[in-house]
Amino acid sequence: MTPITPRLMALLTLGTLVTACGGSDAGGNTSSAADDAQPAGDAALSSVELEQGIGPIRDLTLPALDPNLAATGETAFVTKCSACHKLDERYVGPRLGTVLARRRPEFVMNMMLNSNEMVAKHPGVRDLLAQFYTPMPTQVTDRDEARAILEYLRSAQIDTTAAAPGADGP
Repeated sequence: MTPITPRLMALLTLGTLVTACGGSDAGGNTSSAADDAQPAGDAALSSVELEQGIGPIRDLTLPALDPNLAATGETAFVTKCSACHKLDERYVGPRLGTVLARRRPEFVMNMMLNSNEMVAKHPGVRDLLAQFYTPMPTQVTDRDEARAILEYLRSAQIDTTAAAPGADGP
């Protein structure tokens, strides 16, 4: 019998977390980041993909903050995101109260809408996976819902001068 090494234990834990966190697409097919991951030598991403993420959202122009849309986004955030993310502290995933100081809005929306491919291919997201050990499941599949959550995050951003160094990841 093969002894359980720390690496094997980490892989088993990761598989359990992905399954438990709803790693299924709209068609009911289950998929984990480990299944979709490609070796580190995969094709290089374009500068746009590195900056805006991999997915359908490109070159957003954001109007003034919409309080009604932010309220809708807060409800969706609490339902779909708050089990892993907090605004003001590191949790299962990075804190999101300063995410828009680090990432473009397109990146944030693409992460919500296309997390499996982002985990598999984006070096910044791979770094987060190495830091937090838990891939983000795709729970938001609707652009309007992702936009509402983005609006909530815009309304809830924390002063970045108060951010603790290294508390948020890349």
